[in-house]
Amino acid sequence: MRSNKEIVLAFYEAGLNNKDFTAASELLGTTYTQHNPRIADGVDGFRDFVAGLAEDFPDLRADVKHLFADGDYVVAHVHGIRVPGQRGTAIVEFFRLDNGKIVEHWDVMQPVPETSLNPHGMF
Repeated sequence: MRSNKEIVLAFYEAGLNNKDFTAASELLGTTYTQHNPRIADGVDGFRDFVAGLAEDFPDLRADVKHLFADGDYVVAHVHGIRVPGQRGTAIVEFFRLDNGKIVEHWDVMQPVPETSLNPHGMF
């Protein structure tokens, strides 16, 4: 049986990096509660989101930098790049799993700035 972290990592690869809704949907529960206000609720909302990414940002990549699990929750620290060569977005995402299926999602995003007041970087 795959760990919750492995399931979330597979979800990123299938849904975001490969834009393969069918493969990603196998990792979702029968219900999928979405907290991102720009994505419709439910499995159908995720399907539409993936279709939009495939059309608008076919080269989008989600590079998972850190992955943490606490019981049924997985937290990911991700560098999202919509178009190669762009600085991208720093993303922290929370997933709740139930019986090995992703059933809920939250995220917060911040554009990676051109300059920083400190030398530490966002990743």
